[in-house]
Formats: sequence, structure tokens, C-alpha cells
Amino acid sequence: MTVNGIDIASYQSTDYSTSGLDFVLVKATEGSSYVNPKHAAQVATGRAHGLVVGHYHFARPGSMTAQADYFLAHCGAQAGDVLAFDWEDTGVPGADKDAWLRHVQAKAPEHRVILYCNRDFWLHRDSTSFCADGLWIADPSAPEGHPRVEHPWLFHQYSSAGGLDRNVGNFASPGALRAWAGKGPAPRYEPFPGAGWFTLGRRSPIVAAMHDRLVAAGCDHYTSTADKDVIGSGDVASYEAWQRKYNAAHHKGWTGSALKWPPGKETWDALHVPNV
Repeated sequence: MTVNGIDIASYQSTDYSTSGLDFVLVKATEGSSYVNPKHAAQVATGRAHGLVVGHYHFARPGSMTAQADYFLAHCGAQAGDVLAFDWEDTGVPGADKDAWLRHVQAKAPEHRVILYCNRDFWLHRDSTSFCADGLWIADPSAPEGHPRVEHPWLFHQYSSAGGLDRNVGNFASPGALRAWAGKGPAPRYEPFPGAGWFTLGRRSPIVAAMHDRLVAAGCDHYTSTADKDVIGSGDVASYEAWQRKYNAAHHKGWTGSALKWPPGKETWDALHVPNV
């Protein structure tokens, strides 16, 4: 898994760091009378940096229909945004959880709708295993990406260190997450993940797919196929060879750093790394 994100609320900054992130889940509303005053600005930061955006509602005892409608009226969801129900209040029974999720699915069928809860709620308070389009499970005592639940999960909130909730998504790539969130087919080729994504030591199936495409393009500067899903010196040399080849073939006139690692969007798109 290579899809990383955070979830934030009003006590976090509006200009939070997005380095290394693929998604952000922002608190929008609570009950039927509270709106996060930083929600719009926090969402705007995520959008500006190309993150998949989600909005969540912190449920309180009361009418689930009223709370769901209040959430939908204030979250400002756009195409491709994820909608989430935050189930933490012990006064909200499982039946109400199901009611909120089903109401939002019916009112916003173009969006993915998911359930957030901790492991105790999922194992001891839930009785239906209903989580709409997927489960976002909080289990900070478990290793990253290994929450202690048997049910399939989409997001794992694995750490709250430093006052920031960190999450990992159970998706093969950022492109796969974006395709899922948009309720559309996965793209044929892997979207450019951003220059900052290409760090030495990163492990991802995207890296293995890139390796194979560079070899096929005649830019094989690898000394081994071992750990080909991990970015190493062979990837750097091979991709720089691809940039030189592309530069010459398309008469770009690039020099210096334009021909160096990390990859750029134009050459990445031209490499046609298949979606994984």
C-alpha cells in the first residue's frame, strides 16, 4: 500500500503540510448545529495540492435524517469527494449509524460513503457489519496497514502522534484511490503522482510497473530485478536515460536539471506506466 493521508478538524491548521499525502479527510459538521469553521479552508488546501478530499460528520444522539441533511447542506462536496460518518459517541446506536449511511447514500449517490469507527465500536457495538462503501477503522495500537479486524477495510487510522491523525489507504496506488472515489473505471495508465513521490527506498507496485516500462522502452540501466518495486539507483539511471531519449525524439531542447531525476509529468505520461 502506498496511499497515505491524514484526517483533520478545527484544532489543526488550514495550511497543513501535504508532503507525502494522497488524501485528506476533513471534519465538516457535528450533530445538527455545528460546522467546522476551518472546513472550507482546510478542504481548499487539499484540493490545491491535488489530494483526494473527504468530508466527515461527527454524529451525536438525535435524528439521523436531520444530521445527514445538515451535513450534506454544509460539506460542499464536489465530484470525487468521499463522505464519512464518524461514529464515536456511545449514545448513538448502531441502527442510527446504518440509518445515516443509507440516507446519505440515497441523497448523494454520486459519492462514496464510508463509516469511521474504532475497533471497540466495530467489534462490540456494531451488529450489522454495514459500512456502506467501506470501513475506515481506527486502531492506533496496530502496525500501519494491519488493523485488527477481519472485515475488509479501506482506511486505517494508525497513529495520532504529534496531534495529527495519520492514515493509510488500502489501495494499490493514488490513481486507484482516485478512480474508486470518483466511482469510475481505473485509468489505463498510472497518473503522475508528483515529483515529490519519487523518493529513494519507496516501495510500490507502481515502481515495478515503471521498471518494466523503462526496460521495454530500451532504457535499461538496471543491474538486477531484485526488489524492483523499490526505488533505487537503477530507477534513477534508467529514468534519466528515458528523459534523454524523449528529449531527443521530441526535439525538446532540455538541458541540465530538466534531464535529471525526479521524473516530470510530461515524460511520465509518455512512458505509459500501466495502472496497477
